[in-house]
Amino acid sequence: MRRAWIAVVLAFAGCGSKAPAPVPKPTPTATPAQLPGGGRVIFDAPKRRVVAFYGSPDDEELGTLGIGTPAQAAKRLLRVAKRYEEPGRPVLPAMELLASVATAAPGDDGLYRRRATNGTIRRYLRAARSVGAVLILDIQPGRADFMPEVRSLRRWLRQPDVSLALDPEWHIGPDELPGQVIGSVDAAEVVRVGRWLDKLTAANDLPQKLFLVHQFTEDMVARRERLRPFKHLGFVLNVDGFGGAEVKTAKYRAFAKLVPFAFNGFKLFYREDSGLMSPRRVLRLRPAPDVVVYE
Repeated sequence: MRRAWIAVVLAFAGCGSKAPAPVPKPTPTATPAQLPGGGRVIFDAPKRRVVAFYGSPDDEELGTLGIGTPAQAAKRLLRVAKRYEEPGRPVLPAMELLASVATAAPGDDGLYRRRATNGTIRRYLRAARSVGAVLILDIQPGRADFMPEVRSLRRWLRQPDVSLALDPEWHIGPDELPGQVIGSVDAAEVVRVGRWLDKLTAANDLPQKLFLVHQFTEDMVARRERLRPFKHLGFVLNVDGFGGAEVKTAKYRAFAKLVPFAFNGFKLFYREDSGLMSPRRVLRLRPAPDVVVYE
């Protein structure tokens, strides 16, 4: 299991009842909302490659995104993303922020998860916009279902440069504890979330959003044959899990064949991988990954 289990030892703190901060707005334009760098489809001509930093400011152990200030993380992200640029394939940088993080303590609602405050999301969205990146809100739901967690982010997901990721490893049953079991999700729940996000994107005339699902075991998404593509979303299955390059490469190749219509993601771990793969080596993977995430 990934060392991101450190999330479960974080003490649960109530978020309080502060009035929500105003949502930062992109620069007004006469044309429909565009992605950072222009265009409305991520995986279209020119087909972009997304390079993301993952984490939370709660603890640096949760990923590289939480190291330093949001602005500092954004600058480091750009330096890494630049190494993935190829002729005819521009890079779209992304910041994958844990919007719900699994916790050891149950909290007042007994769901073993803590939601990021609006102020935290706002700071990372501002930092992402300052460098032309998208913000991906990641869900580690604990004992909650994914759908309520996603709905709570509606005000953010209505933004043209905010996307969504699901972390099934941290989706556990009513009698289970985060970090003591490896969670999973049924494809039906993934499809419900995808349909909701697809409709939200269409109703607000937003550009294509990433809809990313992490997995590092074949059964982490149960009944995956029920998965389906979405008209307004770039659906990505991101191959998670740390280890040596050979093991990671073999798992990636196997998982890339599981859902033919999905775009391919590949995750790297600065701390846990034994011999961090270079961008050049990652780009030699076949199929070449559409999304690269660093934790």
